[in-house]
Amino acid sequence: MKLEFDLDTYLEKIKNGSNYFHTFINRESLAAGVLVLQPGEEDTQTPHDIDEVYYVISGNGSLKIGDKNYKVSKNKLFFVAKDVKHYFHSNTKELKVLYFFGGPDS
Repeated sequence: MKLEFDLDTYLEKIKNGSNYFHTFINRESLAAGVLVLQPGEEDTQTPHDIDEVYYVISGNGSLKIGDKNYKVSKNKLFFVAKDVKHYFHSNTKELKVLYFFGGPDS
């Protein structure tokens, strides 16, 4: 089982791939990954069936959770409960975010 992770590796996979996110831990009790959104790029995620936490590495914009918008900036942390609609938007800089699920990313 891998215990050490280098985010630069996964950021490079996103840069050279077709997805804006990459899940690098995906276990029954926990999933973790990173997402990168360029200005104007759409966050197409749908509500998840498990709770989630986002940690903003860099960038700006907003995160809509339910009916409310939250300002996104470096070092902010957000909790999103399961089954709640949410998505990032309105970033004018590249947005990099770590995400953690309380179970597997399906």
